[in-house]
Amino acid sequence: MQAYSFLRSAILAAAIACAAQVSAQAIPLQADTAETRTDKAFDAARQQGPLALHAFLAAMPKGGDLHSHLSGAVYAESWIAQAATDDLCVDVATSSLVDKHTAGAPNCGSGRRPAADALSDQHFYDTLVDAFSMRSFVPSNGHSGHDQFFESFGRFQAVTPQQHMGDWLNEVSTRAAAQNEQYLELMATPPFAHARELARTLGWQADFDSMRQQLLEHGLKDDISADEQLLTQALAERKRQQHCDGSRADTACKVQIRFLYQVLRGAAPERVFAQTLLGFELASVDPRWVGINFVMAEDGYLSMRDYRLQMRMLDYLHRLYPKVHISLHAGELAPGLVPSEGLRFHIRQAVEVGHAKRIGHGVDVTYEDRPEELLDEMAAHHVMVEVNLTSNDVILGVHGADHPLPRYLKHDVPVALSTDDEGVSRIDLTHEYVRAAEDFSLGYRTLKQMARNSLTYSFLSGESLWTSKACQGQSPGSDHPASLCRQFLGSSEKASAQWELEHRFNAFEEAH
Repeated sequence: MQAYSFLRSAILAAAIACAAQVSAQAIPLQADTAETRTDKAFDAARQQGPLALHAFLAAMPKGGDLHSHLSGAVYAESWIAQAATDDLCVDVATSSLVDKHTAGAPNCGSGRRPAADALSDQHFYDTLVDAFSMRSFVPSNGHSGHDQFFESFGRFQAVTPQQHMGDWLNEVSTRAAAQNEQYLELMATPPFAHARELARTLGWQADFDSMRQQLLEHGLKDDISADEQLLTQALAERKRQQHCDGSRADTACKVQIRFLYQVLRGAAPERVFAQTLLGFELASVDPRWVGINFVMAEDGYLSMRDYRLQMRMLDYLHRLYPKVHISLHAGELAPGLVPSEGLRFHIRQAVEVGHAKRIGHGVDVTYEDRPEELLDEMAAHHVMVEVNLTSNDVILGVHGADHPLPRYLKHDVPVALSTDDEGVSRIDLTHEYVRAAEDFSLGYRTLKQMARNSLTYSFLSGESLWTSKACQGQSPGSDHPASLCRQFLGSSEKASAQWELEHRFNAFEEAH
């Protein structure tokens, strides 16, 4: 019996050892790659706290910011400086910038002060910074974060792109470069006074073909040359300020910039159609304008009333201009902001009727009809969501467990982080990465994929690096791609940008 017991113990020990060996073979230890070490460094930074996490993510390559309104990206301090340079006035009652001619007096007039006064009056300066942004804002009865956010734009709009668009491009690209960003798709609204006047004169016509023909016959395209010239001058001024043609070029020169034509949807349908048509025409002839977007508060009266009509406009124009990309603000709504019926269809309409390849915000997706079906549809058709965490918080009060980001990730809907209006919100893209990591416990690899998504789903021209066979079998981001791969990268703006991102990730991860 004692021998039998000893034999049974020996057999059991051998079996355990064998099982352990099989288990070790079946589940190998994680390789000590640069990415794995960086993942561990990220976890360590997270455990150390927000400051360490911010330092880590500030240096991390982020690809691009695909949802950024140019005017909203400029900080309040810049508006004040530019208003002073332009000799503008401030309406003291509303803290709004006005032109001297608008004020009706050579020295600003009653109830107004020169904007330049703020440069020597700290209280006045602080008042304007607070008025032009969300700084120091505290909601009060009848005045929400939503109100403050959207009202800010009207307060600084007297500073015009004709004088300062180059300054704005310098500011936002310099900030992007400091955070290891390489690409910006900036939403902007070039002047469209002629199109607006044509819309007013011709009025609304339900026949899209007829309305388009009349607008074109009456010279709608006349705005295009002026818009192209404005952008050319602004980009040249940005290059001048950053010394891009010299031997001491700023690092910001490496930040690529493309533009999305902003259509103001909170207007009468004839004006929305005219401006949308102008945007499609402009994007068809000027490759610097890579797409169209609809902006202004989605909960506004006309935005809500005409939402389906506006999607039909896009459907019509998309068929005529199929190469023009479309990204749409959709689902920037929350319960109580609009009637519940208004939460049920905006994202689906944008995708299925408006031909949106990207959705901005998408906050109310779980309130849509058949939300799980919609999420799966977006995943299947690779419709990316531009996630703006701070914006959703300050405008809609939606954050943390109430935010749908985890639902999008669960359904494999591609997402990327973006800033929306970093100047008004007084944030930057690093802030959004930190917030995503803290609020949703996202890991390094998830954030890395979001950065990749920002270029994969950008509207840069050319085939994606990840769908072409030209560079298969090579190490993405290497210094010396093979000849065929090198030729492909030279032919595709998108793939070239993606290769550069991988190069930056290689350097970032090797440092850990």
